[in-house]
Amino acid sequence: MADKIKLRVVTPSRLLFDEEVDEVTGPGALGEFGVLPNHIAFLTLLEPGEMSYKQGSAKRYLAVSGGYAEVLDNVMTVLAPAAEFAAEIDTARAQQAKERAEKQARELSYGEKDFNVAEAALRRALVRLQVAAKEARK
Repeated sequence: MADKIKLRVVTPSRLLFDEEVDEVTGPGALGEFGVLPNHIAFLTLLEPGEMSYKQGSAKRYLAVSGGYAEVLDNVMTVLAPAAEFAAEIDTARAQQAKERAEKQARELSYGEKDFNVAEAALRRALVRLQVAAKEARK
């Protein structure tokens, strides 16, 4: 039995991460999920949210903007439109994106097509700020 799981995080622009880890937690479409070595095979949609993994006693955080996660044969592959480590997040830019999205949402009515776009942008900005704050606390 394996005692590690290989985690690969891939975006259209880069391979962000490709290492063995002890455990992974991710933001699934049906809620947060955890993956340990020898996990059953599965495929899930990812919501924009916080992903974390442990290597020994170290825990690292990433912001993912959605996508897919597949677990198969002790390899977890994450395909995301965008993902970044907490230390890479430009908090000033994320704060500006949050404020823009809040302004757009206030100006639109619920149910309008652009309201959903503004709501999704706000969610991504909030996730980035949340993940960045965890790195700042270290």
